[in-house]
Amino acid sequence: MSDLAKLSGPGVPPASGGPARQLVILLHGVGADGDDLISLADYWGALLPDAEFISPNAPDRCDMSPYGYQWFSLLDRSMSAMTAGVKRVAPVIDAFIDQALAERNLTADKLALVGFSQGTMTSLYVALRRSDSVAAVLGYSGALLAPELLAGEIKSRPPVLLVHGDADQVVPPQALPAAQAVLQAAGVPVEVEVRPGLGHGIDQDGLTRGGFFLKRALLG
Repeated sequence: MSDLAKLSGPGVPPASGGPARQLVILLHGVGADGDDLISLADYWGALLPDAEFISPNAPDRCDMSPYGYQWFSLLDRSMSAMTAGVKRVAPVIDAFIDQALAERNLTADKLALVGFSQGTMTSLYVALRRSDSVAAVLGYSGALLAPELLAGEIKSRPPVLLVHGDADQVVPPQALPAAQAVLQAAGVPVEVEVRPGLGHGIDQDGLTRGGFFLKRALLG
């Protein structure tokens, strides 16, 4: 395990000014940090005025760049290596989730995980294997790791929205229908949004769709 057993990063309190009644945890992509996604709170705060947003830095320094962090190494991009990496970091994220919920006196059904790229891969891996289901997983520009293991390891089936640009040159657009098929076969309610002309990023339409997905999942 990494020596950073406790994750930390920036946060934004509820826009309402009151206590957090929902929690959104944002998991950034490789080579980035928590500051990369925390601005999403500015887009979604009006839809979720009682939600707190927290965006932890991944536990390890990025081994492919002089700055940023990673949830697992991508020096070896084989499925077996990436699966080993996400298995290693999953307990750290689970502990972070458990502590964050306990500190706010919230249950898992008041939590949504949002990921970008490697953060999406990590969010999906962790959320589907938690015994207490989170409210939702929103994944941008990601992929489903270890698809062959899911049927035997799945413990909960939160609703999932996957958003991907059809011009993504980092994570192939084909990762979206591949993930959708495996998730549906495992009984996970999954929605998808393909963004035309979008590369490896998040656009305004994807933000809007994601915000209303989170509102529906967290507020009903």
